[in-house]
Amino acid sequence: MTEASVRRVESLGASELLALYEQMCLIRRTEQAAHDLFMSGMVKGTTHLAAGHEAIAVGASAALRPDDYVFATYRGHHHAIARGATPEECLAELMSKATGLCRGKGGSMHLTKASTGMLGSYAIVGSHLPMATGAAWSARLRKTEQVAVAFFGDGATNIGAFHEALNLAAVWRLPVLFVCENNFYMEYTPIAEVTAVPNPAADRAAAHGLPGIVIDGNDVAEVHDTVARAAAQARSGDGPTVIEARTYRHFGHSRTDPAKYRPADEVERWMARDPLSVARQRLESLGVSADELQQADAHAAGVVEAAVDAAKNAPEADPAEAFTDVWADGGSTWRT
Repeated sequence: MTEASVRRVESLGASELLALYEQMCLIRRTEQAAHDLFMSGMVKGTTHLAAGHEAIAVGASAALRPDDYVFATYRGHHHAIARGATPEECLAELMSKATGLCRGKGGSMHLTKASTGMLGSYAIVGSHLPMATGAAWSARLRKTEQVAVAFFGDGATNIGAFHEALNLAAVWRLPVLFVCENNFYMEYTPIAEVTAVPNPAADRAAAHGLPGIVIDGNDVAEVHDTVARAAAQARSGDGPTVIEARTYRHFGHSRTDPAKYRPADEVERWMARDPLSVARQRLESLGVSADELQQADAHAAGVVEAAVDAAKNAPEADPAEAFTDVWADGGSTWRT
């Protein structure tokens, strides 16, 4: 049975929430910069923007320990930044620069920063769910009390790897959380048209003996509290939780998609629930002034503006490094 979210704020005070709001502003500004750079021809390859998903990444990461593991999809810019990557590192990677997160070799769909627990963005739908399960098993064997979190889209719930990962994680009661960023479209197809249950992730959790929770993915405080409780349960040995966070992307599936298939009234309704607006309303209710909110956004804007300039002026990636970091020994010569 799907559990309803309790929709309460347990641990975030005004100062903590304001810091999360600024981080969401930073991500939103970075996403807009990525869009503008792509349109000007400076981004190599495609991009899948996460504008509208900021509250999920920021709220979840704030509830995790620094040594916990995060796995994301190709729409993963927000998770990379939430786990400690800088806008400059991300934008430089999109622009194939040597200063990028992967030194220009991964691009938009493969942002990775292992030193902060961001263990990658994955282009193959659903492929990283078993990897997160494996990381959780590793934590169990090493007795570190680390938690692994797999973030995935609604379309991945119709992939076999989703059920395989949930089943094994449930059988071994591993410290792993499965967080579905349900934006209601699997690329261009409404998820409801090809799925037998209303909540594609949470409604299927019971089949594996796991709790399934549906939350407002545009409320950073609700995301934070839900993930904090689920992570605490996982660390204590109570096993995985499936969290379905309802959200909405502000752009199309990728930069070649104008998203004309989405009804205008639906888009308008969800834009009114912008996660930045939701956070501002909550902050105002806690007594945070309009000036403080403006300062947070202005600071984020300044950081991203500097990041764009730095990325533009960074050296191009070195072709001689193309085959480094591909294999465990740093190269591919052992194969021949």
